[in-house]
Amino acid sequence: MAGSISYKPQRAQNNLARVVCQRNGRSDAKPLLRSLHWLPVRHRITYKTAVLTHKVLATSMPAYLSDLTSVAAPARHLRSSHAPLLMVPRTRTDTARRAFSVAAPFVWNSLPDTVRQCNSTDTFKRHLKTHLFNLP
Repeated sequence: MAGSISYKPQRAQNNLARVVCQRNGRSDAKPLLRSLHWLPVRHRITYKTAVLTHKVLATSMPAYLSDLTSVAAPARHLRSSHAPLLMVPRTRTDTARRAFSVAAPFVWNSLPDTVRQCNSTDTFKRHLKTHLFNLP
């Protein structure tokens, strides 16, 4: 049932891609989405969450979202400690996992170091979209 959250929006996006590309309803939508440079719905959600998290970390604005994120302090110095990871709060329910305070650190920590270390927002967006397009 967890996959059904984005099933209908993904189906709508697939149908829209077929209309834009003037294909019939039986054609595979994945190559069409790729040719249009459209991320699938689940990757688009990840993209939006990651960009918002990057902006919060870079500018500490808006303050109400900045208060919900905290950098995880490693117990000892590691080579990977130059790439800040965020602390993911423990939750018990699926609804709580969708909160920004949980979803943002989870998405941020799942990104490769090369994406997380981008300084400018434009560079971050470009690397992030490339990364998400290369995922299955």
